[in-house]
Amino acid sequence: MAINIMEAFTNTPPELDFIWPGFLAGTVGALVAPGATGKSFWALEAAMAVACSADSGDLLGLKPKHTGRVVYLAGEDPEPALVRRVHAIGKHLNQSAREAIAEHLTLEPVMGSRMDIMNERHLARVIEFCTDARLIVLDTLSRIHGLDENSNGDMARLISTLEHIAATTGASVLFLHHVSKGSAREGQTDQQQAARGASALIDNARWCGFVARMTEKEAEHLSDRPYDKKPIGSERRKFFLRFGVSKQNYDEPQDDCWYVRVEGGVLLPVDLCAAVKEQKKGGLDDTATY
Repeated sequence: MAINIMEAFTNTPPELDFIWPGFLAGTVGALVAPGATGKSFWALEAAMAVACSADSGDLLGLKPKHTGRVVYLAGEDPEPALVRRVHAIGKHLNQSAREAIAEHLTLEPVMGSRMDIMNERHLARVIEFCTDARLIVLDTLSRIHGLDENSNGDMARLISTLEHIAATTGASVLFLHHVSKGSAREGQTDQQQAARGASALIDNARWCGFVARMTEKEAEHLSDRPYDKKPIGSERRKFFLRFGVSKQNYDEPQDDCWYVRVEGGVLLPVDLCAAVKEQKKGGLDDTATY
């Protein structure tokens, strides 16, 4: 149905509904990162936040305004690995959060099922299964299709199919995707163009987030110790990840934030400050701030 232009001119527009800040409900978004960075843990914790009506279920600090049913289709990891992740996350949740998540989150391993979202029969099953969901997570994109990821035409068709799922079910669709080898090598995984394959993948999505490992330079200049501001250092930087948004079509721009990886791989928000490096000068001033 066409938009009534005169009504749009004169009436107060409806308030936009966001899954979390910047990710508009009913649209397609992407989360990109190199392999084994932590994007699946981030996505699972985000899924739990959307599925949980209790504040204590939002471990990432995403602050979703509305919650609802979430379907997470895991194409890369077997059931035992997924169970271990859920168990590790559960240690940081109270009982009410656990119950709410268990009621509203469906976590289904589809590794080895040869799922193909471009197959009409498979597509119909996904739509039927996910109807009335608020969020659908596809982990990862390469596991659910057989198209050429370097073809803009093929990737435009793929995103269009995901948009069809969103429009039909009423859910937002978040797909996980890897970055290119070049962007990983050059340390540019936080850029919109970092995603592997054709540009249409991210150009046609409405939101794109990233998870990036802490660099050596960041480890020298940042500290998680407010009492002495000692640099994180090269040995500990592997435990810290930066999350940000490289593309956002709606809402105000969002600041990057840091997470620390704790036991079991769980990601928790962490406040970092400018580090202070010790200087052995033998004088009165024995410290220097970066």
